[in-house]
Formats: sequence, structure tokens, C-alpha cells
Amino acid sequence: MNNVAIIGGGLAGCEAAWHLGSGGIKSTIFEMKPHRFSPAHENPDLGELVCSNSFRSRELSSGIGLLQREMAGLGSLVMQAAMACSVPAGKALAVDRQKFSLYLTGAVADNPFISVLRREIKELDDPVLDAFDAVVVAAGPLMSDSLADSLGRVIGANRLYFYDAIAPIISAQSIDMNKAFWGSRYSPGVGDYLNCPLNREEYLLFYRELIRAETVTAREFEKEIHFEGCVPIEAMASRGEMTMAYGPLKPVGLVNPETGEESCAVVQLRAENLEKSALNMVGFQTRLKYREQKRVFRLIPGLEKAEFLRLGSMHRNTFVNAPLVLNQDLELRSRPGIYLAGQITGVEGYLESSATGLWLGINLAAKARGEDCPFPPPDTALGALLNHLKKEEKNFQPSNVNFGLFPGLGVRAKKARRKELHAQRAIKSFENWLGQRRRTESKRSGRI
Repeated sequence: MNNVAIIGGGLAGCEAAWHLGSGGIKSTIFEMKPHRFSPAHENPDLGELVCSNSFRSRELSSGIGLLQREMAGLGSLVMQAAMACSVPAGKALAVDRQKFSLYLTGAVADNPFISVLRREIKELDDPVLDAFDAVVVAAGPLMSDSLADSLGRVIGANRLYFYDAIAPIISAQSIDMNKAFWGSRYSPGVGDYLNCPLNREEYLLFYRELIRAETVTAREFEKEIHFEGCVPIEAMASRGEMTMAYGPLKPVGLVNPETGEESCAVVQLRAENLEKSALNMVGFQTRLKYREQKRVFRLIPGLEKAEFLRLGSMHRNTFVNAPLVLNQDLELRSRPGIYLAGQITGVEGYLESSATGLWLGINLAAKARGEDCPFPPPDTALGALLNHLKKEEKNFQPSNVNFGLFPGLGVRAKKARRKELHAQRAIKSFENWLGQRRRTESKRSGRI
């Protein structure tokens, strides 16, 4: 294997190409932008972030924090870009989207093992792919209908889909700072989030108008299936009057400096850039019609005159039934030589998608050398995530990395202690596995 075609220049595609290059394998990324954009994309650069600018918690007591650590240890390009383009976000890792995409695009362009061809691939049988030893489909959950149909024909009736949503972005200059305040949950001295507090009357008015607002409906032949970790705000509100106040609008740990007390609910906005000139409405992914978003969201104190730099929208995310469709190496069982990477494999989240591309790049590079690449231990974040793609279930659904995917600890402990034990075990296990890989690489290169 000397040359690999990668369909899609998103996070997984860039990560796969990067690690193939680290193993001395050439690759060509086929990216359809700027000739064609999906309904949610608008930036011609690689690695465009659509739904949010956050890579979630940095804490090692979380599955995603552990995954960040492991990816960084494996030389992840996405983690390099995220750290170089980070913006304040409390305990979360968030980035300036524009700088992040530019960083990835520049790094890929400078890599002598990677070529980028701005061309749309509509079929897996496109003759241009015949010149490659392997094909990686990393077109993302918003792949074109023609490519999705081509993949569907290959895998049969196992193609699935769900709906995802995008949260609005607001100009900071348009927000009434007399009603909003900067602060992070449980950290009053840290001003990473802009908070819009609501008293009970304001909250109930917002709730009533939200559940009455018009939404964009799905096409007749499509059934809406929402990923639980990304439920539209109006769908969440429909579950009960106070559901939002116990979810993304929970006031716990956010003391209003005007009253010295916690409010009934708090809407948080996260910086999109270091200048904090653009703010993302945290947890406000939505399928409301544009005019309704403006009307209802302007009921939130401080947002009465909000200027929306981007309104929320809805899009279909395509994924496969990975345990039935893919083997352990993320190769199609029905079409050897074609691999999948990214969210289409059945993972959910920026870093989870990137991690599948990272693993695939490492694994294919090892194959090219005629070597086996030991699978990450199941008690590591990467291993647990990849194991999710192997576990057959009656109703396979995409998943973020979380401790529910990890093997049991075998001990009784309180929740906080369990997280700590999971983290300790994962770090030790990953370091042992990584050390073994490095010793093997050193022997191969003759350094020891």
C-alpha cells in the first residue's frame, strides 16, 4: 500500500492523511469545496467546524478529556490545531473556528506526503479511484446524496441516519451587558461565558413561546431521529416546563452579581474567538424557522436586540450500522479496500470522529509495512470508542466517548470516585500500550 485516496477533507480525513504521512504513505484528499458546499458548510478551508466551536471538557475525569490526552499522545493533528487556536471556555477546550480551519489547511498543504484535489467524488466506482491502493470514505455525515446512495448500494439495507442541529451565533456588540454577566459555573472569578439570567416569569414566557414556535419539518419520506446528546432546544422544552432549567439552562453555580443569588434559569453564550466578538448559544441547537428564532430568542434578557451572525439549522447525519458493516480495521466487509472514518462510522462528536481517522491512518500505515497494529486496550478512551463500533446491538446508535463504553471497574464506588478510577486505569493502560508501540517502532528503525 503506497497511495491512499481519502474522500473528504474534514477532521477525520485530515487526521487519517496526517498519520498515513507519518508512516511514509502518500495520500490524496478529494474535497468537493469550494465547487460544492453541503447545506451546513460555507468555509472553503479543510476541517470546517459546523455545529459548535467546542471540543468539550478538558478534565481527565471525563471520557472526552481522556480522549484528548490520548490523541495528543499519538500526535493528533486536530489536537495540535485545537491547542494552537484555543479560546477561553472554562473547563472546556474551544477554538476560534476560522483560525482552526486555516491551521489544518496549512498543515496539510505543507505535508509532502499529502495532496489535496478539489474534486467531488460521487461514486465509489469513480474511475479516478482505480489508481489508489485503498480508499477512505471520510466525507462526513453531510456527504452528498449521490455518494451516500453509492455507499448504500454497497452495504445494502444497513444504512441509517439521524438528525443533528446547529446553534445560533450572536454578535457580542448587540447584547445588553446591563442584563448579562461574564462568569463560569462554580468559578465566579473566571469570565469565559456570558450569562443571561432569567427570573421565573421571564423563563416561563420564553418556554411558552418556544414550544409554540414554528419549526422546519422533515421531508415526507424521512423520519426525524435525534441524537440524545444534541436534542434541539424546542424538543427538549416539549418534554416538560422545567426540563431546560435542569439541562442547558441550569443556573447551578452561576450567581447573578446584581442579586447575589442564583436565577431561575441562565442562558450561557460561549466565545467563538479570542476577541469574544461572536458568541455561540450553548445548548441552543434548533430546528426553529429563522423568523421564529429571532422572535423567540430575543425574549431572553439581554438578547432583545441580538444580531444573529448565524442562525440555527437542521441537517441529516448519515451513519452505518458499524458492527454489521465494518470489520475491526474500519474496512467494509462487503468491499475490501474501502474504509470508513469519521462520524459516518457511528461515533458522535468532533474528537470522536477525528479519533477514527487517526486510528485508521496509523493502522493502514502499519499494514503497508506488513505489520500488525495492536488494538488500543478497551479500558482506554480510544479503545472503548472503537469497541463501540464492534458491539452488535438491536438498535445501534452513534455515541460520544463516555465511561459507559468502558469495561466495568469491578468495585463499588460513588460516581466521582468511579470517574477517578476510570481515569487512573485508562492513563496507565494507555501509557503501557503507547510505550509498547514506541519500543516496536524503535526496534524497526534500528534505534535499539
